[in-house]
Amino acid sequence: MAEEKKSLNFIEQIIEDDLATGGYQKEDLKFRFPPEPNGYLHIGHASSINLNFGLGLRYNAPVNLRFDDTNPIKEEKEFVDSIKRDVEWLGFKWAKECYASDYFQQLYDWAVEMIKNGDAYVDSQTSEAIANQKGTPTEPGKESPYRERSVEENLELFEAMKNGDTPEGAHVLRAKIDMTSSNMLMRDPIMYRCVHKAHHRTNDEWKIYPMYDWAHGESDFIESISHSFCTLEFLPHRELYNWFVNKVSKPEEFQPKQREFARRNLSHTVVSKRKLAQLVEKGLVESWDDPRMPTISGLRRRGYTPNSIRKFAESIGVGKRENIIDLSHLEFCAREDLNKTAPRVMGVLDPVKLVITNYEKEEEWLEAENNPEDENAGSRQVPFSKELYIEREDFKESANRKFFRLTLGKEVRLKNAYIIKGEDVVKDEEGNITEIHCTYDPLSKSGSGTEESKRKVKGTLHWVSIKHAVAAEVRLYDRLFTVEAPDADKEKDYLEFVNPNSLEVITGYVEPSLKDAKELEQFQFQRIGYFCVDQSSTSEKLVFNRTVTLRDSWAKKK
Repeated sequence: MAEEKKSLNFIEQIIEDDLATGGYQKEDLKFRFPPEPNGYLHIGHASSINLNFGLGLRYNAPVNLRFDDTNPIKEEKEFVDSIKRDVEWLGFKWAKECYASDYFQQLYDWAVEMIKNGDAYVDSQTSEAIANQKGTPTEPGKESPYRERSVEENLELFEAMKNGDTPEGAHVLRAKIDMTSSNMLMRDPIMYRCVHKAHHRTNDEWKIYPMYDWAHGESDFIESISHSFCTLEFLPHRELYNWFVNKVSKPEEFQPKQREFARRNLSHTVVSKRKLAQLVEKGLVESWDDPRMPTISGLRRRGYTPNSIRKFAESIGVGKRENIIDLSHLEFCAREDLNKTAPRVMGVLDPVKLVITNYEKEEEWLEAENNPEDENAGSRQVPFSKELYIEREDFKESANRKFFRLTLGKEVRLKNAYIIKGEDVVKDEEGNITEIHCTYDPLSKSGSGTEESKRKVKGTLHWVSIKHAVAAEVRLYDRLFTVEAPDADKEKDYLEFVNPNSLEVITGYVEPSLKDAKELEQFQFQRIGYFCVDQSSTSEKLVFNRTVTLRDSWAKKK
């Protein structure tokens, strides 16, 4: 039977059409991922990374990692390093590492040629005056009183701007296009502004910096990018992109094509770098890589795998209309991947003491399977003794028939161990249960092959031996915001919706095999969820982050 052919998304269809009718050859194909290094990458960038590098793999075409570093006020080397780390961690390799700042001299030289050709001029108005003259979508703009400056005066002023001889805000360089254009971006857009601040790569070499619209298309042209994919807000910029490229290219030269796709927003979070930076600056989260953040660094620290994030990006695809993807879908992708790879271990997060009154051994070591989904995962030995911790919610003094955990007079199995029966409880002065007493069937040991071991009981509980248990700090994470779209209400500050209960820190107890667990190692705490070792964890103090619960608990809350 013939394998069903996967349908193309509209981006792939654009490329296929260009190859078929647009004069493109496969060897012409070249893509880029162009982040601005003014913050850490987030889950939205993961979709763009997956798109561009995925196209590179599909068409065996190079993909550049280009930093659009045209704003020294907000950009830092820390962000450059984090972006490179994230792209590599997601499993992608770039053909060339490029920077818009590599092209500052070429961009300046082209701007000088545009001045000479009458396509650009220096405007000495304030930013407010320029904005007021822009007009509205239904009213044309007004031309600047400096629009007809002579070429000589424009060149002289532009060089003075470059040399730092004019104060910030005194002048800008504008393209001379059309102040009556229906596209307001074509109404003499600014190409350069004066910024007297050191750049993370060029230091104090430049006193003027190109605007994004000027640098973007020209950088694509310099790198011979065939398809420049942007998010939908850049659709109105396409006309300007083409205008700028046409000004510096010759008709016979290969010209890049800008095309747009819709953002995929994630529920219960924000992805604006400005707003993410505010969360860090106001101390509402620990850092850019706080496990509650939607940054790739935060997701990595929380325990998400590269594969789960790539699968998420693939499953939501690319479209032409923006929408909100429920966070539970990302969590589903994590569960699906971790289920196959994460070793099963036992940890108790809300412990109550269980005493097996008829257990007379000092201790014994029992065999436990590491991962039933992976036949090569093997097994490990876990210690068992008279006194154990179980979860407090796994016991009730009396319960109805639908309660399949431990209660007085009923039997349950301890995972990898024995069948036990609840006999009695010990309480403190307030009536809280401090100990549960039970008996065990010594012939019911899991895997022993005895008739008693084959007896069916409805409940199976996880546990840890108190004598061998290792205390651990466990961080339980929830949604960062209490509403689906925290920044959708323009009448309210999105910070009003920050979830005060997005982090709960508790002390739990885990089996001793985890004592030497390494940073970012991932585990399934049986019957509880998926956890990973935090970067702050040490052999003296284990710290685990909850990645996701074992099941979608948020759906139950809703």
